[in-house]
Amino acid sequence: MDIAQRAAHRRPFVSDTIQDLLIRNLFEVFGEPDAERRREAIATLWADDGVFADPHGRYVGHAALNEAVSQLHARFPGFIFTAIGTPQAFHGVGRQAWGHGLVGEPPQVTGLDVVIVQENRISALYAFVDTPLTVGESH
Repeated sequence: MDIAQRAAHRRPFVSDTIQDLLIRNLFEVFGEPDAERRREAIATLWADDGVFADPHGRYVGHAALNEAVSQLHARFPGFIFTAIGTPQAFHGVGRQAWGHGLVGEPPQVTGLDVVIVQENRISALYAFVDTPLTVGESH
């Protein structure tokens, strides 16, 4: 078996899995406006008791996460997420910078997701927001 064949059959590194989870979560969970498709992605990517925390609150479990993302889409209609740079991961932890804004325009909000992964699923995600949320935000 040559090097290419061994590489194709190798078991993925944990960091590969974490990097994949970060990107899939950004687009399939947070970037997905359809609640049913988002629910399916959450069930695949997240631990049952997974925790999502951002400056607006702390949400535990699949239903709470889905509701938090639904509220995000309602507050920012037409906004999309973009990955900024590539994800980094080691020792069960990963990070991904992101932007959030209208298609074709610079992001109006930027931030950083930090995840903890256990048994190949997201057990916790902490979203740090760099840019103040101003579009459609109410306090």
